[in-house]
Amino acid sequence: MTDLLINYISSTGALSTEEINFSVQFFKQICLKKGDFFIREDESCHHIGFIVIGAVKAYALDKEGKENITCFKFENEFVTSFPEFVAQEKSRRSIRAIEDSVIYRISHPDYQDLLAQVTAWNGVIKAVMEQEYKQKESYLLNYNNRSAVDKYRHVLSNEPMLVRRIATQDLASYLGITQRSLTRAKGQLHRPKVL
Repeated sequence: MTDLLINYISSTGALSTEEINFSVQFFKQICLKKGDFFIREDESCHHIGFIVIGAVKAYALDKEGKENITCFKFENEFVTSFPEFVAQEKSRRSIRAIEDSVIYRISHPDYQDLLAQVTAWNGVIKAVMEQEYKQKESYLLNYNNRSAVDKYRHVLSNEPMLVRRIATQDLASYLGITQRSLTRAKGQLHRPKVL
């Protein structure tokens, strides 16, 4: 399974084969069952993970204890609460498996050691952070101030994996609408046209 991590790092073009083989030893495999936490809100953020199998959701709890999902991560994506990981602070959100998952993770001390020995990792992390920023920007542009139907239409055409792999209540939270609104939007878009 480390092949997937190796392939991803190779695809960035930032590291040589020797640097990649050296780097992989810093990542340790963990298996999460659906519902297990990778990071908990209000606990120190000690790891970056690379998802090999499965998916996770990132969310914060509001005053009523309701989840406000901000993103999903799937295979071939890095996952952490980046600002808190870098600053070694408590996470402002939880990251939890929504499917049984296999993740290769690296601890903060090992990450610092790796950066010191393979400076090209700065380029990999920069690319990951840029991708993270693009995802957040896209989310704001496409899901803010739009109707439930428009949000669901956008998901169908641009992020169909979410419709296939995400539970309805999680997708509704991500879109910032109620489950009922999402169900209605699905009905409107999937209703057969009457001639």
